[in-house]
Order: sequence, then structure tokens, then C-alpha cells
Amino acid sequence: MLEKKPNHIAIIMDGNGRWAKNNNRTRLEGHKMGVQSVKKIIQKSLDLKISKLTLYTFSKDNWNRPRKETNGLIKLFSKTIKNEFNNLNNNGVKISFTGDFSRFPDSMIDLIDHASKETSNNVSLKLNIAIGYSGREEILYATKSIVNKILNKEIDFCDIDENLFSQNLYPRNLSDPDLLIRTGGEIRISDFMLWQIAYSEIFFTDKYWPDFSEVDFLNAINEYQGRERRYGHTSEQIR
Repeated sequence: MLEKKPNHIAIIMDGNGRWAKNNNRTRLEGHKMGVQSVKKIIQKSLDLKISKLTLYTFSKDNWNRPRKETNGLIKLFSKTIKNEFNNLNNNGVKISFTGDFSRFPDSMIDLIDHASKETSNNVSLKLNIAIGYSGREEILYATKSIVNKILNKEIDFCDIDENLFSQNLYPRNLSDPDLLIRTGGEIRISDFMLWQIAYSEIFFTDKYWPDFSEVDFLNAINEYQGRERRYGHTSEQIR
């Protein structure tokens, strides 16, 4: 059992395309290899008894990629959900999805609904999959939701605080991440969970996502364990 382990880990899974280029593969083959890394990290999270895992799978900006690639990704998402559903469910994984699903085909949305409903009572690991996701759009979503509630006199203007705002983000029922991991060598957030990661510890690695292993996952957690989380306080104030 890990001491001081992160309760919620979020991952920006970056580098599938560059991995494919370096290995003379197509971009879709890179994404398929990335799925293998997803399976390994989910299993390792179960082994370590991590409570919550959020994966940045498909951003809103990814819709700007060539149609051939986005169509291939949607097919890959659907196939992966179908193929892995029984294994995840049998291992007690609660599957949820967050983001804007409006541009996905009905067949994909049906899979999302089915996986979410059928695993809703599972407790071993809460797996949150961000698709069609944008942190800025999520903040706008929460703002509009709160404004509508004020106009409908469901809440008062004075009721607005951080807790209320958090409650009006995309539904997922997860706490803020303790640890954010980004693979692929880029040192940026890329519009991911902008509200939620205010005090998350961040771990960057040059490893492309298809090469990210269970050992790399443990290294990120070990580094997290060696950090002192201060939340804006000095160490003297914490003591």
C-alpha cells in the first residue's frame, strides 16, 4: 500500500502521433498503441487502489484534425469501450464520461450511456473519460447554468461561491485531481480541467503515451509523494 498516495490522478495522454511518426506507423496505429497504455495504467491504478482516474482522451480542438483521423478515433473509442467493458465492470470500475458529446454519433452516445449506467454502482476505481472536452467550455457551461438558476429564482446571486461553481461543472462527481500527469514532452495544460487543477501537483515526462509504462506511472506517483502540498501556505504555516 502506498503512503500519501494521490486519491485522484488525471492524465493528458499526449504523443500518439509523434510516436507513430518515429516508428514509421500511421497516426491511427499510434492511437491504437495508446489504448494499450490506457489498459496498463487502469490495471495499475486498480492494483494500487487509486480511487479516481481521469483520462484526457479527446479534446474539443481535436475535431479540427483531418476527418479521416477523427472518424478513426471514434471507431477506436467505440471498439475499445465494447471490448473492455466486461473486464472493467468485472473489476469494479465505475465508468463515467465528461465533455460535450453533441458531435459524436448516436451509436457512440448509446455506448457512453450504457457503460455509465451499467457500472454506476461499482466502487473499485472511478474512471472518468474526457471526450469532446474543453476546460474553457466547461467553465462557460457552469456559468450559464448558474445564470439560468438565478433567472429561474432557484438560487440567489449571493449563493455563488467556489463550491456552487464546482457543482455546476460537467457532471462527473469527482474531486479535484491531486496529481496531473502529462506525457509527450510538452510543458502546458492544453485546456484541461482548468478549474479543477488549481492546486494539483503536475508531473511532465518526455515519454510519448504509447511508451508510458507502469514504471513511469509509479515514478510520477513517487515524485508526488516527495512533494509538500502547500495550497498557498508556507511550510511553517502548515506545521
